[in-house]
Amino acid sequence: MGNLPRSIGETFASAWSLSRGRLIVSALLMMAGAVSGPLLALFLGRSVDAAIGGRTSVAAWCAAVIALGTLLNLTMEHFAHIFFFELGDLHQQDVERKMADLAHGTPGLALHERRDAADRFELLRQQSWALGASVQTVLTVGVLLAQIVLTAVFLARVEPWLLLLPLFGVPPVITGRLAEKRMERAELATAESARLSWHLLDLTLSPSAAKEIRLFGLGSELRRRHAKVRHEVDGALSRAELAGAALRFIGQLIFAIGYIGAIVLVVRAAIVGERSVGDVVLAVTLAVQTNTQAAGAVALAHALQRNARALGWIRWIRAATPAEPGLPANRTPPAVLSEGIELREVAFRYPETEIDVLNGVNLRIAPGTTVAIVGDNGAGKSTLVKLLCQFYWPTAGSITVDGVHLRALDPTLWRARISAAYQDYVRMELAARASIGIGDLPRMDDERAVATAVRRADAQPVIDRLPAGLDSLLGKSYEDGTELSGGQWQRIALSRAMMRDEPLLLLLDEPTAALDPLTEHALFDRYADSAREIGVRTGGVTIFVSHRFSTVRMADLILVVDGGRIVESGSHEELMALDATYAELFTLQAAAYR
Repeated sequence: MGNLPRSIGETFASAWSLSRGRLIVSALLMMAGAVSGPLLALFLGRSVDAAIGGRTSVAAWCAAVIALGTLLNLTMEHFAHIFFFELGDLHQQDVERKMADLAHGTPGLALHERRDAADRFELLRQQSWALGASVQTVLTVGVLLAQIVLTAVFLARVEPWLLLLPLFGVPPVITGRLAEKRMERAELATAESARLSWHLLDLTLSPSAAKEIRLFGLGSELRRRHAKVRHEVDGALSRAELAGAALRFIGQLIFAIGYIGAIVLVVRAAIVGERSVGDVVLAVTLAVQTNTQAAGAVALAHALQRNARALGWIRWIRAATPAEPGLPANRTPPAVLSEGIELREVAFRYPETEIDVLNGVNLRIAPGTTVAIVGDNGAGKSTLVKLLCQFYWPTAGSITVDGVHLRALDPTLWRARISAAYQDYVRMELAARASIGIGDLPRMDDERAVATAVRRADAQPVIDRLPAGLDSLLGKSYEDGTELSGGQWQRIALSRAMMRDEPLLLLLDEPTAALDPLTEHALFDRYADSAREIGVRTGGVTIFVSHRFSTVRMADLILVVDGGRIVESGSHEELMALDATYAELFTLQAAAYR
């Protein structure tokens, strides 16, 4: 099935499932308005002949029908648009829901790492407004066909040769489609640059970036780079648009030749007495409508192609979504860890790359253990955390939880037993209570649970500074919202991570980077005590990543990661006695803080 017919079918099926009543009413109103145009031309011709022939009453009746038809046409169009607006809004919401399902409908993050997928998501975001009008566009296909058929019938009654006139409307449709294909290629080719231009614009408008922009005098540089990228994007799109305009002009020129020929043919027949004046009026009026229909067909083809392109992007993303390999993920995580977590010869390589980020990782984490991971940037620390969250699967080796392969665990149930805070935390611009409470959705409105999470993260000073406490709106998305500092936002994110009482796995991936060393040390000391309490009850494991060695020394097990491998492991005392990488880095950092 071709892309265009398939998109028409998908749009119609979507509209039918969303609101068949609105669809039927809209179609009937549109069809009633569509047939009125050719019928009005017919009555106009009859009215002229009647007036010339002295049949006053017939001319008057025809004029009344024309007036009534015009009124009904405008009225029908008005009410049709009301139903279309409602149906189009429902359809746009449905498409946006599908986009969200595609973006977050798989357990892993592999799709988010693909540049070509990011390009299509960006184009879909830009075109989402047009998808709302696609239902009207699809129904207009039927309406336009009815108009063309009725116009052809009336033209044939005047002069059979005039049936060729609608054929002259085909070239504009074809050239219009060719122009659209050029534009589609140009948009896809410039999608990455377009995303960069939006990023640069977002930076200039971002309150968080304003300080560095002013301090380093980046305003002019950002504007220059933005202008340069926009110039490149606009240049490519303009060239495609100009080439498309030339194609459309050729199509319209062919139609114009046919249009002029049709008028000359009918007028010549009227001059020699073969046709009446009313026939000439009818033919001229229908020819004008045929021109309008041809222009409408070109615009319709443009809209249909755009809709087909957008829905094609959705299908492309769905096809590109990686299948999750391995065992059926239907096992339930254990209530209590008894054997712990084990990694055997684990290797990992990000999609579309050729370098292993992790290689030959072997590790056994006993129940109730607090683990710290240290190493240079890019060593593989965060990747290891992602694997434990089932965001990716190892490209080699295995990860087991109490002897059960991690791939066999239901991702939703496993993640329900995980709590985490990341360095790139999300700034949830909600009420503070909700921004914290969503860390455990079933208890989001539990005041005691939220208060406990705040206490665990030592975030009460942040809450006390808010104008309405936990009921305060956070962020500048609201007129009365309160903007927080980086450290305050991080405390909110840490509180969110503390919502779950007994996680089997607590992951803290550089979650206190915006805090000072003393505050971080105090927080991790508190987390370590809490983790040991949880470990006693559930065997839960706590893993935290930090670049501050004074903080990680409290962990039961410290892992030094370098080049995708665990090069050292042990307690602080054991690693210091080893007098290798960890001891050297710890000594250097300790000296820096003296």
